[in-house]
Amino acid sequence: MFKFLTTRPLWVNILAGVGILILLLLLFLGSLDLLTRHGKVLKIPQVTGLSLAEAKKTLQMQGFEVLIQDSIYFDTIPPQQVIKQFPEADNLVKVNRTVYLTINRAVAPFIDMPNLVSMSSRNAGLVLRQYGLKLEDTVYKPDFARNSVLDVLYKGESIKPGTKIQQGSGITLVLGNGIGTSDLPVPDLFGLTYRQVRAVLDSGNMILGAVVPDANVTDTASAFVYRQSPPQINDEMKPNHIRQGQSIDVWLSVQRPDRKVDTTTTVTPR
Repeated sequence: MFKFLTTRPLWVNILAGVGILILLLLLFLGSLDLLTRHGKVLKIPQVTGLSLAEAKKTLQMQGFEVLIQDSIYFDTIPPQQVIKQFPEADNLVKVNRTVYLTINRAVAPFIDMPNLVSMSSRNAGLVLRQYGLKLEDTVYKPDFARNSVLDVLYKGESIKPGTKIQQGSGITLVLGNGIGTSDLPVPDLFGLTYRQVRAVLDSGNMILGAVVPDANVTDTASAFVYRQSPPQINDEMKPNHIRQGQSIDVWLSVQRPDRKVDTTTTVTPR
């Protein structure tokens, strides 16, 4: 072999060496493509909506790796169903690519019960949805705080804020119906301005109902009450009573009215 090399011109040996190197390089690159499957791509199948077992089987049969990236909980979806995949379906990727899955939890997680007392029914419903809880029912009890949450029930019992409860649980809200349980004497609004009437009714948790101004009233806030319903005194000359949350209607005049001697309820201010 050595004699063969020495009997050839130097330039022939150089060319032969270069050719061998090029051949080896081509063989290496060719084997590298074969080992890594360079240039070979596959379309990712749709696995969202399948169970985890079905999704893994489908992906692994086509040469993909499978990894569970996250798990969340929906009570309307079967346990361990695939909710999301990445990369998404129909994307073209290389063989052996990892597909990340988000699945539905098999068991609902526990959360802290939020504080809903004193919220409006609308806001309480929004908070329940944010926490993954369901509004199972609403019941009403006498209270002047209309549609305000008075109590929160779970399985028929009051539940305190911060109590551990599973997501998806049903909650019942106890709401005020706008009518209090205690009777209050009807206040005497005769001769008061509209502003004063509002202050008196607010302090007693009573509601201002219909406001009927005379035709010449241009400034309701400074107008005077000359009639109210219900009146302070009934036909038997006894005090009327009203419950918290009930309303009182008033009639307004530009001039302050004078109370007639024979009545404590109505007067014509003109």
